[in-house]
Amino acid sequence: MSLPLLAAADEGGFTSPSTDIFWQPLIGSGAFAITRPAIVFALTAVLVIVLLLAGTKRLAIVPGKRQMAVEAVYGFVRNTLARDIIGSKDFRRFIPLLVTFFTVILVNNLWGVIPPIQYPTMSRIAFPLALTIMLYLTYHFVGIKRKGIGRYLSGLVPPGLPKPIVPLVWVLEFASVVLIQPVTITLRLFGNMFAGHLILVLFITGGEYMLFHGGFGLKLLSVPTFGMAFVLTLFELFVEFLQAYVYTMLAATFIASALADEH
Repeated sequence: MSLPLLAAADEGGFTSPSTDIFWQPLIGSGAFAITRPAIVFALTAVLVIVLLLAGTKRLAIVPGKRQMAVEAVYGFVRNTLARDIIGSKDFRRFIPLLVTFFTVILVNNLWGVIPPIQYPTMSRIAFPLALTIMLYLTYHFVGIKRKGIGRYLSGLVPPGLPKPIVPLVWVLEFASVVLIQPVTITLRLFGNMFAGHLILVLFITGGEYMLFHGGFGLKLLSVPTFGMAFVLTLFELFVEFLQAYVYTMLAATFIASALADEH
């Protein structure tokens, strides 16, 4: 296929999407602007509250569809994550927090493929960071409350280590618990949503450009490009659920570690 056949019809050429697509101020400007993701996050909070209240308004032994949906989500988090990871003794008081994490992250992620919003809120790092700060304060608080700060900090070092390396191990473990864990769990959620959305936008806008502005050859290539965008959208749906699950699982793991006797 010749180059003229593949050439675009206009002279401007295709401009690939950049990180600018994630900064969308709607009201105001600068650091205090009200942005699109802020409004979407607020919409998510209202939606989750309404759905949970609607599903639990009239509880019955034989549940209706809305009650079944709420109970399915609650039971999944309660049994698969909270009870199995934290343990049957302590898990109940953390169920509200874990259900909140799972539902809020999942709905915010799903907005990335739902028209007309099509914006995953967790692709803005401030949102997963805010959730992680809440988690960080929770698991350190419950650990210190149960054991006292001295026992909690001394428990960072596994028993039985040679005394000369205990200070080094303690520093490494302290850095892991205080810095590395919250940073990695934040970046994991943010990075997956950021990269996935950027790739989807690239394929969709690229396919649109080839279809409407390209030569005959590019118009033909737009068909598999849109097909790939569809496949990636399905994959992104899986990733969005997976990231909500992984974040909630890690949250339960951190809480369980803080409460564990050997910590």
